[in-house]
Amino acid sequence: MGESVKDLDVNQSLLECLKDVVEVQAWHIIGEVDFLKEKSLRRLYGDSEGEDIVLIYDDEEDSFHAMDAVCSHEGGPLNLGDIEDVGGDRCLVCPWHRYEFKLTDGYSETTGLQQDVYPLMEVDGKLYIRTGEMELSLEPKLPPAAPEVVTLPSEHSVPSAASLNTLTSAAFQVLTAADPFEKIRLSELLGGEWCSGAITELGNCPPPDHPVRNSDHLQVVAPGKEGKRGKGGSLSSRISILHAMANIELWAIDLSWDILARFVPHFRLQGKLLPKEFSDDFVRVAREETKHFRLLNDRLNNLGSHFGALPVHNGLWESAETTNHSLLARLAVVHMVHEARGLDVQPVQIGKFERQNDQESLSILQTVFTEEITHVAAGMKWFNYICEHSETKLDPVKTFHEIVRKNFRGYLKPPFNTEARSKAGMTPEWYEPLTKTGSAAKSVQVSAGVTVHQGS
Repeated sequence: MGESVKDLDVNQSLLECLKDVVEVQAWHIIGEVDFLKEKSLRRLYGDSEGEDIVLIYDDEEDSFHAMDAVCSHEGGPLNLGDIEDVGGDRCLVCPWHRYEFKLTDGYSETTGLQQDVYPLMEVDGKLYIRTGEMELSLEPKLPPAAPEVVTLPSEHSVPSAASLNTLTSAAFQVLTAADPFEKIRLSELLGGEWCSGAITELGNCPPPDHPVRNSDHLQVVAPGKEGKRGKGGSLSSRISILHAMANIELWAIDLSWDILARFVPHFRLQGKLLPKEFSDDFVRVAREETKHFRLLNDRLNNLGSHFGALPVHNGLWESAETTNHSLLARLAVVHMVHEARGLDVQPVQIGKFERQNDQESLSILQTVFTEEITHVAAGMKWFNYICEHSETKLDPVKTFHEIVRKNFRGYLKPPFNTEARSKAGMTPEWYEPLTKTGSAAKSVQVSAGVTVHQGS
């Protein structure tokens, strides 16, 4: 028999009530459930950069989940990750560094990091998400730009012999060295010549658009395609972690030399170039990043491997490309966001090697951690200096917040290593306002055939 008029009236009233609930509780429709089940991971695009969400469909559990699409470690795209069982929990695994986040609450047992998650509910065959005032779209408002490894453009000429003995030509030589071991040789040699006074002139040799990598000896793949790294419990897992760290250090060498070539010859404060101390500080940073790479590669050799034995990704260069227009932006994003984030997560990596009693690797990781604090401090020092000496004096904390919101995709996410950050001069007022504020939404309790997927 068909439904009675009374039943139809009740169902219609229920739907009207549900519509009111959706409006009051700031729920937004994503799409038809059957359609959304066709993909396990899809990115939902927010009102502005940094607010994207990854919608997860776990076909084994026949359940939907949602969390921030940008990994709270170093910004990896979680929509390119994998759904896996980790320690008995269903988790989304980041494609960049294999950090896992529980589908239920976004927490990572391995790292202590946590992604924000969002409540979902199914109503009449449609899926809704609770995001407050922010609306989402299945399509990006602007096409996403992914950084690509490129070879040295033909229009970049090698510096003339007359200009070789300058700081910017030294930077050019390091940045255009395709072989990683030639790169660290030049970084050590030319950095030492600046420190000894053998190189004294700045010069004006522009850097390449992108550092060169030798594809014959180094397999550069898209972020997420490097393979699993594991939790450090096996030799192969520890090798994979050390290899990934060496890749980060190699990019850090390039970032340090790039800031010297790109900004030092041209940047002026009240008509004056930056003090020589600025160049001294970032040559020191470059030399220490070079030392870190060498230590990590030597350890890989001792463990029967070498740098280049595993694929690497080039995702970290994106921070340079997005801040090429501004020295303040470069200092803020590279040194005060990314390097400061390294201070938050490095103790987790150290713990992995402590559990395996790998003392040789531990010594290297402790050296890297200690010196990275001074790299964050260098960014803080010169960011404050530029704000103080600008023609119109700038409030450094307010300026930092404005720059990060404009040039960094996503929010800064706890837990923070407050002790290490404080040693670098970065107290909580610098970073806490850049976290996602507000308590997690509570799911609306509804019944009569409505399925609610809770997030906290």
